[in-house]
Amino acid sequence: MKQILLINDVVGYGKVGMGAMLPILSYLGIPTYSLPTALVSNTLDYGKFNIQDTTDYIRGTLPVWKELGFGFDAICTGLMFSEEQAKLVAGYCREQGALGTTVFVDPILGDGGRLYNGMTERQVELMREMVSVADLTFPNYTEACYLTNSPIKMEGISWMEAEQLIDRMRDIGCKSVLITSCKIEGQNAVVGYNNHDDTFFHLEYHEIPGLFHGTGDIFSAVLIGHLLNGENLRKSTRTAMDTVFRMIDRYRDTPDRNKGIPVEKCLDILNSNDEI
Repeated sequence: MKQILLINDVVGYGKVGMGAMLPILSYLGIPTYSLPTALVSNTLDYGKFNIQDTTDYIRGTLPVWKELGFGFDAICTGLMFSEEQAKLVAGYCREQGALGTTVFVDPILGDGGRLYNGMTERQVELMREMVSVADLTFPNYTEACYLTNSPIKMEGISWMEAEQLIDRMRDIGCKSVLITSCKIEGQNAVVGYNNHDDTFFHLEYHEIPGLFHGTGDIFSAVLIGHLLNGENLRKSTRTAMDTVFRMIDRYRDTPDRNKGIPVEKCLDILNSNDEI
């Protein structure tokens, strides 16, 4: 049974980050361990928040784990909060990757053509460090543009431009790439590149208007869970897309989208394999 380490922030008020990923991965049968990059009081769009950077904790924990011989089949990284933290985590991922660990990187930076509240260009630089060690990275369109210094065209791009954007992501150093939340020739789509068979693919989806926090984390957890359970990248991506749609649809009328989707009440959706 494959086990995974999540390196991400822990949010006190809001079902995002590890709080969204842990229930899903556990439900899919993946033993899951955690290394927090920060303790965050609440999701940032509430306007006020408190963040406790855990770089000191990471600096002290990684040598202990190495001494104890702990290892993981996969690592998934999320938000980074300092240059030292990014270098520590990237170095650990390189070290573990050389031993056969699969490294997933979710470069959490922004959406809708802008950076998230509290994110800066410095975070973009730190995320490039993380993407460079990834076996698979899955930015949304906005994040891919920031990471590659590409112009953001919210009105949409062509399929050729989407594949060129993937190539620029690969130039950073990652192997396989998914770019989510793309508007391509009038269609909402995820575009991907699978390093294992050197192929591009496109998957279209229906969009439910509005922003729910934590949906990227849900997508990541479902995607990774199915990959670790032996499914290929295209099929795992389709499953993750459809799962996110169903969860959003179930809670589309919730009065406070800032705190995310109550994942534990949606685990039954993970049993559905019907494409939307």
